[in-house]
Amino acid sequence: MKPASHIAVLDDEVDITLLLANYLQGHGFRVTQVHNGRALMTLMESDPADLVLLDLGLPGEDGFSIARRMRESWRCGLVIVTGRGDAVDKVVGLEVGADDYVTKPFDLRELVARVKAVLRRLTPEPPLSAAPAAPAAASADKLRFAGWQLDTAARSLRNPQGEEVTLTGGEFDLLQAFARHPGRVLSRDFLLEQTRGREAAPFDRTIDVQVGRLRKKIEADADDPQLIKSVRGAGYILTPPVSHG
Repeated sequence: MKPASHIAVLDDEVDITLLLANYLQGHGFRVTQVHNGRALMTLMESDPADLVLLDLGLPGEDGFSIARRMRESWRCGLVIVTGRGDAVDKVVGLEVGADDYVTKPFDLRELVARVKAVLRRLTPEPPLSAAPAAPAAASADKLRFAGWQLDTAARSLRNPQGEEVTLTGGEFDLLQAFARHPGRVLSRDFLLEQTRGREAAPFDRTIDVQVGRLRKKIEADADDPQLIKSVRGAGYILTPPVSHG
């Protein structure tokens, strides 16, 4: 039996963490409640969470700072859950590496749907009818462009020097969408659907933020991108050819 996904809920309000914990446990998740950044870091070192629900309005350390520290050390899902609904905060949240951004008050069913969507992107499951992969099929999982290698099965990216480059779940899905459609202009709506699925909110600037983050990781000069180019009024395009294997 597959073990239950572990979710850490960080909020300084005990009533909120208790509410979320009870609801998430009712949907089959294992939940740990923490109330400050130090407790979260201690938890991640001893019993790492698969996904963290992070409030921004915390006493002492700002939630954005905690998000940055999380992204520097752990590859897990990160969903910001906060009462700060300003568009600037959403952009900053995505820039520091959040996979999703949910504002309070929220519908608990929607929050669970978003949590499941992020976890699916991080740990995609094979079809129930899938047979063991043949050795020759392994090459189909590896997409190469301009010296980079994207392994869709392992959900990893290696640079031309063979070094692994850490991507968030959203960044990986975005790059995978580009690599599967090289030389084609992809609209923001298409990319939003590919990276966040049906749970996506109508906030297309999310894609601009994620493209900007992705460029910083794969472009020699993010201010003069050569791999992922903008097409005014249409979207973005991955310019180099892509090969398999």
